[in-house]
Amino acid sequence: MSNIYVIGHKSPDLDSVVAAISYANLKNKIENTDIYKPVIAGEANKETKYILEKYNVALPEKLDSLAGKKVILVDHNEFAQAQEGIEDAEIVEILDHHKLDFKYSNPIEVIIKPWGASCSIITSLYMQNLVEIEKSMATCMLAAMLVDTVITKSPTCTDIDIELIKHLSGVAEVSSFEDFGMEIFKVRSDISDLSDEEIIKSDFKDFNFKDGKFGIGQVETADLSVFEPREGALLEKMEEMIEQEAYHSVVLFLTDIIKGGSRFLVTSTDEARVEKALGSSLENKRLYIDGIMSRKKQVAPKFSEEFDK
Repeated sequence: MSNIYVIGHKSPDLDSVVAAISYANLKNKIENTDIYKPVIAGEANKETKYILEKYNVALPEKLDSLAGKKVILVDHNEFAQAQEGIEDAEIVEILDHHKLDFKYSNPIEVIIKPWGASCSIITSLYMQNLVEIEKSMATCMLAAMLVDTVITKSPTCTDIDIELIKHLSGVAEVSSFEDFGMEIFKVRSDISDLSDEEIIKSDFKDFNFKDGKFGIGQVETADLSVFEPREGALLEKMEEMIEQEAYHSVVLFLTDIIKGGSRFLVTSTDEARVEKALGSSLENKRLYIDGIMSRKKQVAPKFSEEFDK
């Protein structure tokens, strides 16, 4: 029987990578097989490598093209965010926690929950199917959920996420998920060895709106000040991306998880309408908005409303 590849989105983040690993493991255990293979769609970011290495979980291999492959998409369903060759792949299933933007010619299994992380959904499926989660796997899944929910502070975090985080904390023998979450975000805040492009694309997603292609990146940090000396260089790299990759706009927002707000860096072919979408004026391509912490729930919908009419 041919392999079925479980894969997250391009510019893979922790939830995307761990979702692929944990869901492939669950499917193999339920079906008593080994045909489900976790893979990734690009270079893993710093905290993903940190968590997987610390808890001895293998980083999946990168699959450069999905063409001709059977695949399960996790943590995304939009083709703009999928790995190359998705149009020529056989999609057998989707598991995601984002809005549904998907059309396909065949009926397939689709699991979408309005929860804070894909790993939250997968945790619930382990529990429903009475499949034990090994300690190392549970710790990685917990880490992914804490990142995606910003240690439960994100508006995307639900009561169900919190209950599942507490459950996994017990399995992982983590006494304080808050402290564990801060450990991960301190790793995310260390950008000293990252290039400008690596910072921008550490958690970056493409959106195809009617007015063009938008790239929206987010970096969550416990110390916003570390980015200040690099803002000019980051904006220059974002301008290059517009010219070289035909973006309408490239937006990077730096989220302060302590203060609960985000500093936006914006490059665009139409700054006036970006200002309209964000509801605030840019000053030298920058602005800070209090209370903004989620791309999925607070930022992408603003751009969709303005640019996808």
